[in-house]
Amino acid sequence: MNSKGYKLVQGNEACVEGALVAGMRFFAGYPITPSTEIAEISSQKLPKLGGKFIQMEDELASIAAIIGGSLAGLKSMTATSGPGFSLMQENIGYAAITEIPCVIVNVQRGGPSTGLPTSPAQGDVMQAKWGTHGDHPAIALTPNSVQETYEYTVKAFNLAEKYRTPVILLMDETVGHMREKMVFKDTSEIEIINRKKPTCKPEDYVAYRPDEDMIPPMASFGEGYRYHVTGLTHDETGFPTNSNEISEKLINRIVNKVEKNIDDFAYYEEYKLEDAEIVIVAYGGVSRSAKSAVDKLREKNIKVGLFRPITIWPFLEKQILKVSQNAKEIYVAEMNLGQYFLEVDRVACKNSTVKKINKINGELITPDEIVEAIGGNK
Repeated sequence: MNSKGYKLVQGNEACVEGALVAGMRFFAGYPITPSTEIAEISSQKLPKLGGKFIQMEDELASIAAIIGGSLAGLKSMTATSGPGFSLMQENIGYAAITEIPCVIVNVQRGGPSTGLPTSPAQGDVMQAKWGTHGDHPAIALTPNSVQETYEYTVKAFNLAEKYRTPVILLMDETVGHMREKMVFKDTSEIEIINRKKPTCKPEDYVAYRPDEDMIPPMASFGEGYRYHVTGLTHDETGFPTNSNEISEKLINRIVNKVEKNIDDFAYYEEYKLEDAEIVIVAYGGVSRSAKSAVDKLREKNIKVGLFRPITIWPFLEKQILKVSQNAKEIYVAEMNLGQYFLEVDRVACKNSTVKKINKINGELITPDEIVEAIGGNK
């Protein structure tokens, strides 16, 4: 790092640096390309800060381990890619219903199955929302640079702690393996949120009794509070119940505590939208190409702008609707066959013509390909 606080950093390294600043003190994972550097760097840095690193036998065990670490009071994270993310789905649902804060990093690669291990893709967008069964809360953030990876890893931990829910950092190989100049901010300038703790006596503690914000205070194992945890539908004591009324109340609460507060973490970027008649919607690595394409098209006097969702889930419905009210055409550019397009089209189709720009061959969509798709080469 130079005297100005700059350093040339890889995206995966920035993720670890952000996690450590946020307070991560436990990492459990299994190496998988293109996320392996996150585990490697965590194994080197965590012990120096009094934290713990465990290489587990697989991704099933990794997600289970970080749930346990969080229950014990440690901010916990794992990192994986497509095949490992698939293996984690059941326990992501377990963390959702038991309200255990944790962070899951998915550095996306080509799929399905083993797919293209060293190539970028964005094919896990819907899986980040619907990968685990049942109705459940979902928060997923998609950075597009090394600096953002650092900053949004911190935000991922803050959201997990604040809302008592698993949070997914949905990266892609492009962002994970790129190297850029990154600014290490003074930690005093970075907001750090810790989970809400009970203030009552241990004998008065009811583990899943929510406050007015729909979020129950969370005791850690070993602090003297009685705390029963189960993946079964449960009442406020944490014990299983077959009550239809209690079941409905529980699921509505864990979903609404996130979705009713979307304005708290609706992160996005708008670029040259003021007079845009055509809008590109892009996220992650592709949004970098999209911004360059906007500039190229503007040089041809084509009124184009970019809307970049950083909060990919919950879906930014209000913002997309607003964009559609001023745009004649919306192009959704993504490295899949049109997963996010489905959501954009659902909201925007009454106001705009929504089209797809897709690529699934393991290469990043280039600015020129976006320009050509929009008709800027005519």
